[in-house]
Amino acid sequence: MAHGFMNHFNNNLEVYSAGVAPGYRVAPEAIEIMAEKGIDISDHVPENVRYYLKDAFDYVITVCDHANETCPSFSGTVKQRLHLPFPDPYQAAGSHKQLMAIYRKVRDDIEKTFYSLYKKEIRPQL
Repeated sequence: MAHGFMNHFNNNLEVYSAGVAPGYRVAPEAIEIMAEKGIDISDHVPENVRYYLKDAFDYVITVCDHANETCPSFSGTVKQRLHLPFPDPYQAAGSHKQLMAIYRKVRDDIEKTFYSLYKKEIRPQL
């Protein structure tokens, strides 16, 4: 979701998304709730962070505590490493309606937090 929002804020940004234990597909609930915001992430494919460890990045951002605790070290240049924690909605249980409410809450929190980061730190550097 963060990847989708960052591209939505500025489609000229180079944004990558990867996980320490990625699934085989993006959660359908995430695709559905991002579509509600007019953002299509249906073509995103989960990747392992290990593919990017030697690359250079302006920002490396972890979004869940598990990733923050287990993310390997990058040997490429990383200008800034941030941890912006959110609950992982994929771990939630309940009816479809309950799950969608959880996904929406996390989505909205991600949008607010990442827009603030974009507006205050990233956009001024462009």
